[in-house]
Amino acid sequence: MQHFPVFLNLAGRRVVLSGGGEAAVAKLRLLLKTEASLTVHAAAPDPWIEGQAAAGRLRIVRRPLGPGDCLCAALFYAADEDAAEDRRTIALARADGALVNVVDDLENSQFITPAIVDRDPVTVAIGTEGAAPVLARRIKADLEARLPARLGPLARIGKTFRKAAEALPMGRARRAFWAEYYDRTGPALPDAEEATVRPALDALLEKHLAAAPERGRVTFVGAGPGDPDLLTLAARRALDEADVVLHDRLVPQPILELARREAVIVETGKTGFGPAMSQPEIDALIVGHAAKGAQVVRLKSGDPGIYGRLDEELSACEAAGVETRIVPGITSAQAAAAALGQSLTARGRNADLRIVTGHDARGYTDQDWRALAAPGAVAAIYMGKRAARFIQGRLLMHGAGPGTPVTAVENASRPDQRVHAATLATLSETLVGIAGPAVLLLGLAPREAGAPSRRSVTQTPSLEAL
Repeated sequence: MQHFPVFLNLAGRRVVLSGGGEAAVAKLRLLLKTEASLTVHAAAPDPWIEGQAAAGRLRIVRRPLGPGDCLCAALFYAADEDAAEDRRTIALARADGALVNVVDDLENSQFITPAIVDRDPVTVAIGTEGAAPVLARRIKADLEARLPARLGPLARIGKTFRKAAEALPMGRARRAFWAEYYDRTGPALPDAEEATVRPALDALLEKHLAAAPERGRVTFVGAGPGDPDLLTLAARRALDEADVVLHDRLVPQPILELARREAVIVETGKTGFGPAMSQPEIDALIVGHAAKGAQVVRLKSGDPGIYGRLDEELSACEAAGVETRIVPGITSAQAAAAALGQSLTARGRNADLRIVTGHDARGYTDQDWRALAAPGAVAAIYMGKRAARFIQGRLLMHGAGPGTPVTAVENASRPDQRVHAATLATLSETLVGIAGPAVLLLGLAPREAGAPSRRSVTQTPSLEAL
């Protein structure tokens, strides 16, 4: 992030603009929404600017900007639409200590003015670092359509009620009150006038004061394979409502960013054959936070019910009398198959799918190797990198052909996703050097045509070819 978004209080502060044409008018239309003291330097200002000056909304200085004209100014806009004049005025403004913005010149601007959705006092600013102004306008248009016009008056009246709402305990109880006001009570009122809204706020506060304190709850949420776009709507809502998020090591930062900023976020990392928080410690964390009344999200990579120790954590919650809910997620096998452009089941090929693990707490796991080695069998093997040679040997021993396709999908669904095509004979060599988490798809090879363009396929030659 090159430009840090802030909302600057301009009430009574000087803002200076140089220019009197269309670019100046466009900037002034926005600046006149503020309470700034506006000065425009222009020898021949647009009639619209003249009209604003006549109305007392800004001051015109009918000469070019000179030294000292930007002293004590918070912001300066160069809008002369002349590159040489803009360079001259920004040098003067910087010398006077003002932050400068040059119209359509990101490189020489110290700040940028975002696209704005104005529901005063609710303001939504949309910035693209100057890279995509058309996209910013599209987002603005979408938000304009979504946010009701009465949102501003409701917010202004709500602001006057904040002191009364402090009768509710800070945290979830107070958030629930305001959420109900803005989501349901306020929009349902016939108008947004003080005489209508204030009694509704009083009644709503009485309702929440009389309500029993909300008990803690644990929601087990599948974070999917890593792409935030693959989260379910229910998962996003749970993250938005969570007081505490306890997440696995494989959950990426872009998904954690979707949690409320005030939420407590704790990594409960488990590393294969490496350092790990013990399961009893994790259970105690989950139950302990819920016992204090927190809404806890136990965020697990993929789906919580597939190699996520879900049963153990559910049992710990049940033993403590904690309410639970499960929000399923897309598991890595599904994302990996999509990366190959393949289905996990296909008529005439395989009527079933096996999801197996390469190792468990005791080491390499034993499987029904004869069934996995059968022609046409398809299996998704989780945590199989370290066990690859063991898996390879067991399958060959039970009759699987050396040419059986096995594809490793590394970082499935993420920007750094890679697809490593192999056969059973080359499996061990293929996995050398793969650093990220990988799913092995036994019996599936990448589709030659029609696979997603994001996948990067590597192939390892067979031992015979070497």
